[in-house]
Amino acid sequence: MRSLVLVLALLALSGCMSVSDMAEGTRDQFSDAGLLDHSDTHRINNLRLQPDSFIYIAQGNFVPKGVNYPRPNVIAEEAFDGFVEYFPMVRRAPGPMGLEEAMTQARAAGAHYLLYTRFAKSDDRIGNFDEWSDQEALDRLGIDSGVIQLMVIETGTRYLIDSARIHARGGLLTLHNTAPEDLLIPPLEDYARMLLGMSK
Repeated sequence: MRSLVLVLALLALSGCMSVSDMAEGTRDQFSDAGLLDHSDTHRINNLRLQPDSFIYIAQGNFVPKGVNYPRPNVIAEEAFDGFVEYFPMVRRAPGPMGLEEAMTQARAAGAHYLLYTRFAKSDDRIGNFDEWSDQEALDRLGIDSGVIQLMVIETGTRYLIDSARIHARGGLLTLHNTAPEDLLIPPLEDYARMLLGMSK
């Protein structure tokens, strides 16, 4: 009798939600609780781009406040990895550059849009023994976080299509051997999907 009730309960649950939906829901709950990596994206516009849009990705020279500055072109590199699955015609600048130079490079490449990025804030907390040996500061123990800013500019008209701010933070279960730049690809992939009008 007990096994029959258990089977019926499992059948009822499986009819309501798939395993992948349950796993995604659990992941969202763990992220919100601070156990796993989490990010918030705020956009000023809700415009969409065509999937065949040619996007040139560049990162500004701005040095973020915070300690342990990430490698200079990391957002452009991670954005390329996050965007290439959704926008086949995407190209990345070889290094950081100012907005005018990035616009010139994007136009020269024949890109429809410039995705201009920068790290506004980077906080690489102590997450392993080596970092502890270097810093030995109790107030530096904790979860990594970072804030990046994005602008999508139409190269022909210089019209600002969209501007976004992504705040990413690590989780208690994922803080070992990580850095703020390790948190970037998932929210950048989400942003690429948003630009296409796809749900997260």
